[in-house]
Amino acid sequence: QAQLVESGGGSVQAGGSLRLSCAASGPPSSTYCMAWFRQTPGKEREGVASIFTRAGITAYGDSVRGRFTISQDNAKKTLYLQMNSLKPEDTAMYYCAAKESGLCAIFTQYNYWGRGTQVSVSS
Repeated sequence: QAQLVESGGGSVQAGGSLRLSCAASGPPSSTYCMAWFRQTPGKEREGVASIFTRAGITAYGDSVRGRFTISQDNAKKTLYLQMNSLKPEDTAMYYCAAKESGLCAIFTQYNYWGRGTQVSVSS
């Protein structure tokens, strides 16, 4: 089973940047796909970005495409989310997730989750 630990959240003004990190442990098979999700109270969890770890193929949600970049450091077993041009509507708890199979760009059936890191963007 994958174990995921996020870090890097914080408070920033609109237009600023943050980089989230997700340290992964466990068998490589458990992180076939990795992704970032976010959620605010009262709203459904939203898939932000995903990566097919074997080939580095990425996908993004419409609301973040062009502003956020997902990447990985295989040697460090770490997933990143570089967030630029942040907006107040990006405020949310951000979660790192992984799954063992399937289409990574489909933000369903992710079964390993971190505890999340809070991102707050002020106007």
